[in-house]
Amino acid sequence: MKARSRVQIAAGGFAIVLALTACSGTATSGTATGGDEAANVSKTSNTTDISEGVQPDEAAVDLLPQSYKDKGELTVAMDLHYPPTTFLADDNTTPIGLNPDIARLVAKKLGLELKFENTGFDTIIPGIEGGRYDFTATTMSPSPERLEVLDMIDYLNSGVSVAVPAGNPLELSNDDLCGRNIAVTKGSNAQLIHLPNVSEWTCESKGKPAINGVTLPNVQEALTQLASKRVDGVFYDTPSLVWADQQQPDTFTVLTPQMDTRSDHTVAIGLKKGSELTPALQAAVQSVLDSPEYQKSLETWGLTAAGITTAALN
Repeated sequence: MKARSRVQIAAGGFAIVLALTACSGTATSGTATGGDEAANVSKTSNTTDISEGVQPDEAAVDLLPQSYKDKGELTVAMDLHYPPTTFLADDNTTPIGLNPDIARLVAKKLGLELKFENTGFDTIIPGIEGGRYDFTATTMSPSPERLEVLDMIDYLNSGVSVAVPAGNPLELSNDDLCGRNIAVTKGSNAQLIHLPNVSEWTCESKGKPAINGVTLPNVQEALTQLASKRVDGVFYDTPSLVWADQQQPDTFTVLTPQMDTRSDHTVAIGLKKGSELTPALQAAVQSVLDSPEYQKSLETWGLTAAGITTAALN
């Protein structure tokens, strides 16, 4: 069965941040980035499907429940506002980035079609629990709370950083954010875990004012508010912040080194806990990690150092 991709994107406008991609409208096309033949096309315009020509992995297909074979399709939930891992191409219809690449490759390894559902990050887990989506690949890290309701399969290792206005006019550092307004995205580990922890051990435990976390819908809105100096910094995944800096030079400064959150930053595919799909999906993810296409996608999106080799089930 030849795997194809379809996209269903909720209608409505989203803010375009500087040179970053935003989205609106509805699409039914399904290609992805990565083709050498499009070498002269910018990354945000290149919609070549990285999974083109990839064959199903028979070992993974053998683990696929009959109900999925009969349906012939997987539905993946993503919040398409997070370049360079999960966003829309310049055509405002095609999901591109590392995560869409991974999702397409997983579907192809299972011999299934793929349907994208664009949804807010904080609505993904309820949607999976409710059976609206089969899985997510949206730069979601395992946490004790998530693992209570999800099976999560590793496919990347990332980190978090703080972005400030260009030149760092407030002379902020990772250890000196006390009392500052720092944007985080709704439902992210940065909001729920990392920023509160950093605030506690760098500020509150030393009698300093807590870091004021400003919760915003997505990283594009956070960067918009940073550019207009309505917040002092943005606390988010390092690859996305570096991408933003590259796309709009002299607008942001990403503080170095990465923020020490005293925890790892494994990124995992999530699906309903105890799902009959889990063994097949884990086998498919491992097949993807072993493939040249995985390395190619990492290179395309500047994430080579974040690659891993084992699709561990958390």
